[in-house]
Amino acid sequence: MGLLDRAGGQLTARAEDAEILVVNTCSFIDSAKQESVNAILEMAQHKRENGGKARRLIVAGCLVERYRDEIQRNIPEVDAVVGTGELEAILEAAGLTVVDAPAEEKSPFNILVSRAASAVHQHSHPSEVGTQLEIAQSSRAEGDLRERQGRFSRAQWKGATAALPEYLYSDETPRIRTTPRSSAYIKIAEGCDHPCSFCIIPQLRGKFRSRRLESIVAEAERLIAQGVREITLIGQDTTCYGEDLGLRINGEPAGLATLLDAVAVLPGLKWLRFLYAYPNKVTTRLLETIARHETIAKYLDVPLQHASPSVLKRMKRGGTAEVFLRLIEKARAIVPRIVLRSTFIVGFPGETDADFNELCEFVAAAKIDWLGVFCYSDEEGAAAFGLDAALKVPKRTIEARRRRLMKLQQKISARAKAAWVGREVDVLVEGESDETELLWQGRTALHAPEIDGKVLINDFGPHEALVPGTFYRAEITESHEYDVVARIIE
Repeated sequence: MGLLDRAGGQLTARAEDAEILVVNTCSFIDSAKQESVNAILEMAQHKRENGGKARRLIVAGCLVERYRDEIQRNIPEVDAVVGTGELEAILEAAGLTVVDAPAEEKSPFNILVSRAASAVHQHSHPSEVGTQLEIAQSSRAEGDLRERQGRFSRAQWKGATAALPEYLYSDETPRIRTTPRSSAYIKIAEGCDHPCSFCIIPQLRGKFRSRRLESIVAEAERLIAQGVREITLIGQDTTCYGEDLGLRINGEPAGLATLLDAVAVLPGLKWLRFLYAYPNKVTTRLLETIARHETIAKYLDVPLQHASPSVLKRMKRGGTAEVFLRLIEKARAIVPRIVLRSTFIVGFPGETDADFNELCEFVAAAKIDWLGVFCYSDEEGAAAFGLDAALKVPKRTIEARRRRLMKLQQKISARAKAAWVGREVDVLVEGESDETELLWQGRTALHAPEIDGKVLINDFGPHEALVPGTFYRAEITESHEYDVVARIIE
């Protein structure tokens, strides 16, 4: 959107007003692919039937990486496709060029070809006196190993380009925010090197690669200057941040903790969080960094995926219920009142009743605050796709297990939310409730945008009206299974 806007395009959310239609797609699981295809077909029909105003239809994103040729062959209304590593091609596809820009600024994307070594910087936090933050030219050993093992191969995908996406956007790349005025996301890394057998993200997004720390800080400063008060750092795995850049303290990886230290102290920032954490990358240093800064949300999102050792082994995740429980205990000890979020997959090939019962026992013991459950999706290109058909779990069984686990979590969540009653919290007011105009809604720092429960506001306290995007002090007065109710006190 930033590229198109800078090139002179005027953005509109109304398809009927558009001359150029762009569908940005996902190809992670079946339901996402189907949603993407439906949107493409809807826009193709719109292009055919809207009196010729829509001149071009462009398909972008992960579906292009997977089905490039099929999209163009089967949907003739599509004029161009733009993969995840070809974002500049959106301008040519739309028939636009960058206006009023010097030749050397025609490309706002920094293509990742090589990483120049940077100077050694003194780490500034008082607790790190006498240590050095080392930044050296390097790559992730795990990523190099996975590449040799064929983790990123697209050979079985007809039409996929051989070259993996390599781009990284920078703080100088134009962007247009679609989030509420007080909140923004910053992507700190692209790609993923992990071997998870249920996932095709590495083939879609490429090898893990980190943005420069200085670029992320500069983007955060710019967003804060625009009025943003809540920043969420995102990546396929944020806890690997900086490993490919060689960010280390006293010989240990410390990229994410260092980045959090740098962003958390920026004037004007109120809330900072990161999504998502890989279990074996959650270090003591990282937890201590969360605890140290008032601006960092006491919130940790660690997708654990399962608790049965046999299922985790087939998933190529590693770990056990005991290991995960120790991690959770450690997080709660170092960061008091930390809120934990996780996701699990049910119905992975070979999952037995005993495996599923072990997962349920783990969830009951862990008492995770926010929990999501996904039905296993059999994705061509993922290692699990090639497992013996006899191991595949029937869809009816998968759905029954999902319902059972969510019912268990519902009771855990209800008890956890009941403990919130009587607390005073800062609430970021979002506006009128999605459910009824009689209530307003907001979030605390312990609610990530869009994915967690809500704070429902039924009493404005001393105010006749509330202003969306503003922080208020509130008291929690009642609780439900996932949401809480609050009254504004100041």
